[in-house]
Amino acid sequence: MLPLKTVLTGLAVAFLAIASPVFAQSFPELTGRVVDQADLLNPAQEEELTAKLAELEAQSNRQLVVATVNSLEGYDIADYGYRLGRTWGIGQDGEGETEKDNGLILLVAPNERKVRVEVGYGLEGIMTDALSSIIIQNDILPQFRDNNMAGGIIAGADRISTQLTLPEDEARLIAKDAAQQSSPVSYTHLTLPTTPYV
Repeated sequence: MLPLKTVLTGLAVAFLAIASPVFAQSFPELTGRVVDQADLLNPAQEEELTAKLAELEAQSNRQLVVATVNSLEGYDIADYGYRLGRTWGIGQDGEGETEKDNGLILLVAPNERKVRVEVGYGLEGIMTDALSSIIIQNDILPQFRDNNMAGGIIAGADRISTQLTLPEDEARLIAKDAAQQSSPVSYTHLTLPTTPYV
């Protein structure tokens, strides 16, 4: 008969093997409005984009963070993006019923060739899945296809910022129109095709 210590050690190892994805998931540190772990922006681009995002927040009281990551660590980008948003606490907190959850993350994972717009609940009426898809398709991917990752990120952030600073009624109308233009698929993230981006 095996000693109790050996049995317990074996059970602990088995548990860690099964649960390791949960414990292995890590996120880059939230160091500012631009977290460029994948190093897709040069310092001047990062500084300019950071200033734009600060201006957006001052003007609209809404937060947009741009994040590029080296790896999704085997996770679906939707799951990774949701957990990243929860971990970072993007969007302004309120008290009880005044909880705003009015932040977004433009998430780019170049090694997995994926991009996603992660939207807080407080902005879902003006930044819908369909509109996110249109922005990715029309503003981000054309630049990516030309091997201009920084240009795609900046264009996408600019387009999102424009939507977030519109009057509420106008923003909701644009979001509604986007839903009518789009086919009924999952819009929140798109896998970037293999080279070239087509």
